[in-house]
Amino acid sequence: QVQLVESGGGMVQAGGSLRLSCAASGRTFSTYAMGWFRQAPGKEREFVAGINWSGSTTDYADSVKGRFTISRDNAENTVYLQMNSLKPEETAVYSCAARPGVTNYVYTAVGSYDYWGQGTQVTVSS
Repeated sequence: QVQLVESGGGMVQAGGSLRLSCAASGRTFSTYAMGWFRQAPGKEREFVAGINWSGSTTDYADSVKGRFTISRDNAENTVYLQMNSLKPEETAVYSCAARPGVTNYVYTAVGSYDYWGQGTQVTVSS
């Protein structure tokens, strides 16, 4: 089992940047695929970015391609989400998620993940 704790959220003006971190407990972090999701008020949770166990494969929602970057440091048990050129409509709670799997596949569905963090609020003002 793995526990996930997000940090790095906050308030930023449109066009600004934030870097989210997700720290994982446990010694098997390097065998988990990871994902970032977000949920705005009144909307369903949606996929933002994902990364496979080794970091060799990544995938992004079309809306964030070219602006967001997911990465991981298996030695530090941490996955990151660098967000640039943020837009007001991206205001949401951002959560990281994990599922065991040593493959090149990146999971994009909410139901594919077994473990979730509590989330961190990102607010983008116009």
